[in-house]
Amino acid sequence: MKQIVRLFASVLIAGFALMYLTSYLNSEQGYSGGNTLTVYNWGDYIDPDLIGKFEKETGVKVIYQTFDSNEAMLTKVAQGGTTFDVAVPSDYAISKMREENLLLPIDKEQIPNLKNIDPHFMDLSFDPGNVYSVPYFWGTVGVVFNPELVNGKTFESWEDLWSPDLRNQILLVDGAREVVGMGLNSLGYSLNDTNEEHLQEALKKLNKLTPNVKALVGDEIKMLLANEEAAVGLVWSGDASEILSENEKLDYVVPKEGSNLWFDNMVVPKTAKNLKAAHQFINFMLDPENAAKNAEYVGYSTPNREALKLLPEDISGDERFYPPAELTEKLEVYDNLGKKMLAHYNELFLEFKMHSK
Repeated sequence: MKQIVRLFASVLIAGFALMYLTSYLNSEQGYSGGNTLTVYNWGDYIDPDLIGKFEKETGVKVIYQTFDSNEAMLTKVAQGGTTFDVAVPSDYAISKMREENLLLPIDKEQIPNLKNIDPHFMDLSFDPGNVYSVPYFWGTVGVVFNPELVNGKTFESWEDLWSPDLRNQILLVDGAREVVGMGLNSLGYSLNDTNEEHLQEALKKLNKLTPNVKALVGDEIKMLLANEEAAVGLVWSGDASEILSENEKLDYVVPKEGSNLWFDNMVVPKTAKNLKAAHQFINFMLDPENAAKNAEYVGYSTPNREALKLLPEDISGDERFYPPAELTEKLEVYDNLGKKMLAHYNELFLEFKMHSK
């Protein structure tokens, strides 16, 4: 009998221990609301000091997880296995999440700092009325180049990339929308074009670029360009800002034919558990002082007009990263092309990558 009692007690203790361990692990992974907040963001896309500041001010523990593409983020959120309280998708991904009912409406009464956002960055096509999202950063896609290595080219036109004297000197970001969009823009087409003839024409032109392409790369593009491992790179403006801060010889330009104007916004996924903390965090990030600190750390353009006043003039006055209206009017936001067309863009991009090897 005593053996049975001991066995029962052992099982009971083990059960409680397992329950505690599971609860702890789930909390660490964002499964539990409680006094934790799980943020799902791009890598190296927030000043770490701000996370500590938020935790100190609110008493809420932040669990910070990262993704490297909108597609990866969409898949994880749609699966629903992990709870995310705040995520930071890009424009077209927000549109897709709205369509698939993956988002909760933003309670603007809980975000008084929303008044600090420049109205130009509100009420955009991917989220009319900002029902589901709040601006975080914005920027462009363009060309970083080393003037000493490109024989006087200024890359005011995409056509400069196809110059024969740039053989094996160009790095491209590993993104279908960016690369296919560049091909379309170089021909005078919209980067949201779905005309098959235009897409095939863009692919043919991109294939002609392959002798000049050294590699298609991810985050390492920043280090490679700063270290002058290549003369030219197709990059996002925030990465360009970081590259230029590491190597002042380099420059950044958005070609005149047009390019992408992108937005990353904060959203609350439908499976969020800690809605109060989610809104606290979003409001915290819109505080002018916090937004300015974040913009200085990340290097991307802030949509927060009050934060902009706090930034050094050499940042806020740099038209490469805060371009004038005459340029931004030529730029396009990525449309949500739908699953079928997006898959086709990915197929075209894969074909180009295989041709580049």
